[in-house]
Amino acid sequence: MAVWKTGKNTTNIPFLQNVLSNNQFLHSTVDTQFIDENQNLFILKPVQNRAQKLLHYLGHVMVNGPTTPIPVKAKPSSIDPVIPPVPLGPPPAGFRDVLLQEGPEGFAKAVRAHPGLLLMDTTFRDAHQSLLATRVRTHDLKKISPFISHNFNNLYSLENWGGATFDVAMRFLWECPWKRLQEMRSLIPNVPFQMLLRGANAVGYTNYPDNAVFKFCEVAKENGMDIFRVFDSLNYLPNMILGMEAVGRAGGVVEAAISYTGDVSDPMKQKYSLDYYLQLAQELVRAGTHVLCIKDMAGLLKPESSRILIGALRDRFPDVPIHVHTHDTPGAGVAAMLACVAAGADVVDVAVDSMSGMTSQPSMGAMVACTMGTKQNTGVSLDKVFDYSEYWEVTRGQYAPFDCTATMKSGNADVYENEIPGGQYTNLHFQAHSMGLGHKFKEVKKCYTEANKLLGDLIKVTPSSKIVGDLAQFMVQNSLSRAEVEERAEELSLPLSVVEFLQGHVGVPYGGFPEPFRTKVLKSLPRIEGRPGASLPPMDFPALEKQLRAAHGDDITPEDVMSAAMYPKVFQEFKEFTGNFGPVDSLSTRLFLEGPKIAEEFQIGKWNPST
Repeated sequence: MAVWKTGKNTTNIPFLQNVLSNNQFLHSTVDTQFIDENQNLFILKPVQNRAQKLLHYLGHVMVNGPTTPIPVKAKPSSIDPVIPPVPLGPPPAGFRDVLLQEGPEGFAKAVRAHPGLLLMDTTFRDAHQSLLATRVRTHDLKKISPFISHNFNNLYSLENWGGATFDVAMRFLWECPWKRLQEMRSLIPNVPFQMLLRGANAVGYTNYPDNAVFKFCEVAKENGMDIFRVFDSLNYLPNMILGMEAVGRAGGVVEAAISYTGDVSDPMKQKYSLDYYLQLAQELVRAGTHVLCIKDMAGLLKPESSRILIGALRDRFPDVPIHVHTHDTPGAGVAAMLACVAAGADVVDVAVDSMSGMTSQPSMGAMVACTMGTKQNTGVSLDKVFDYSEYWEVTRGQYAPFDCTATMKSGNADVYENEIPGGQYTNLHFQAHSMGLGHKFKEVKKCYTEANKLLGDLIKVTPSSKIVGDLAQFMVQNSLSRAEVEERAEELSLPLSVVEFLQGHVGVPYGGFPEPFRTKVLKSLPRIEGRPGASLPPMDFPALEKQLRAAHGDDITPEDVMSAAMYPKVFQEFKEFTGNFGPVDSLSTRLFLEGPKIAEEFQIGKWNPST
């Protein structure tokens, strides 16, 4: 009866189950008063009926198309990847064992004392965020996770959470981001997990009350997160320090990241000089960071600037581990990272070969091969990299509707001029083509450069990069030059993100706000002084949980509460969707995107059919 699904009688079977499990009924002592005397028979445990909901979803997709927006007209590949073999038994010890035994401080010392180069693998987050519109699903991450655990145990970390993956999981993939973290943690117990934390913005695009940021880090740590890369889109120190304090209190490894822009090797670009980076690094080390990171989100580091910057940081901070992140948009990523390593970097970011290059990270296989036989040897097996890459090469084909190579065939060294971050470069390219403006992408990039100058030459990373991008697109759509925007600033209806930035909602940019442009735009609008989140009242988590239980039932978890705190509307839509269509994360990616073929037989997940 538990597995018997009916289309209309939604209460009959739960009632009969209550009767059949009643002690009086089981002992054959019932009489005509049985139902009157056992009113608890009508306390019906709701059934999820997940199988029927999934069938409803598959029918919906086959009739109406994918439930996630599709950037390009391409079909998912029908070829399933081969999962490389994994040995029996537990995986070998990794750096997470060091972290669990020695704590964050001991972990940092072990990283600094490590004789070779350490790698962070971005394949599970930033690589697909840059190349595949952040659409990679938990289903495909889980399949390769045991292989990672057994064969890449000597990674510094696996970046697999945070950034845009948090809201995209709910918004477009209809998955719980916390469940993704929990499931990966159970499959990869030995490699440290790393996430991207937007300082006082947590994993959102706005400011949150301080207690929400602290609570988020606490819950993330409890669910298996280890290393938190903390950055601010303007390198605004108060926002960064709040994030660092939240991570530290939660017991995580604090990796404070300095967002890099400009060119320290170019004497003509001196707003963000070597002294600027050294002074900011000094403040972060003084604030207690365990690891110091250079976050080169646009791939601007060249070999010479890498040598200058990392060499100076190593001389100034001989005991602090240095971790370098870049994107390979201009094509010089491997050369720049090798220069960083030679100058004293302990860790660099890479993506597996088939998910590397262009707006993603430099190739893992290339870094492994180039350091082989040197004192920077990674200890990673090149053969295992090939197996890992083959899995993602085939899997990537299933995400063809989101692949940036549909419109972008190569990287471009023009990022040295326009400084567009990797993920945003891909998004702008998609948007231009989807609007029929592919031929105007060069103009969009030129306007991006001009918009950046209008705003005072900003550090550009989410959300500040979006502000520059919004202004650039406004200029293109309205055929406005930089001079015209400056001249007509008082009368133009500029994008809301630009106005809020000038009000101080994001923080204070290095060198201050651009004047008189700011005054012309804001006129009498209010301005925020200092750290934006400092004036926000604390979030009432018990009240939020009560509200969620009233709306969605008593199955609400602490993780659900945090999701609703970060993204109220997105979480509401996620719960409504899964209530209608069930656990779509259990479907294969091809089924999720286009449904089954005619007469196709398939198996979905593993669960107790009684639910």
